[in-house]
Amino acid sequence: MKKYFLSAVIAVVTLASCNNESAAVNTVETMKTPQMEKFDKAFKSLGDPQNRPTEEEKKRNTSELSDRRKALLVPASKELIISTGVTEAELTRKTGGDMSQIIVWATQIYMQKSDEIRKNIKS
Repeated sequence: MKKYFLSAVIAVVTLASCNNESAAVNTVETMKTPQMEKFDKAFKSLGDPQNRPTEEEKKRNTSELSDRRKALLVPASKELIISTGVTEAELTRKTGGDMSQIIVWATQIYMQKSDEIRKNIKS
């Protein structure tokens, strides 16, 4: 009898800990702003078959994204940057319209906001 009781207790504790883990993950996802979610989706779309590097892009043997692939990220990147209160004019002035600079800036914002979300969850 004690054996079954102990097994049941272990099972309940295991299930409870698994539920807590998924709750924390769901909380991170639900705390992301719509702009962060769009930025996520834009990066994930790079893995779609039509957005993967072409043979020509692969032959260049560079770690930098092609202009075609950068263009997929720029709209979501701009939206994320503007969501922080930066104006379109300021964005253009600071980046000169350079797609790489826009994406890097948005990535920095995304990482900063993600860190803030994690800190809020821990506290």
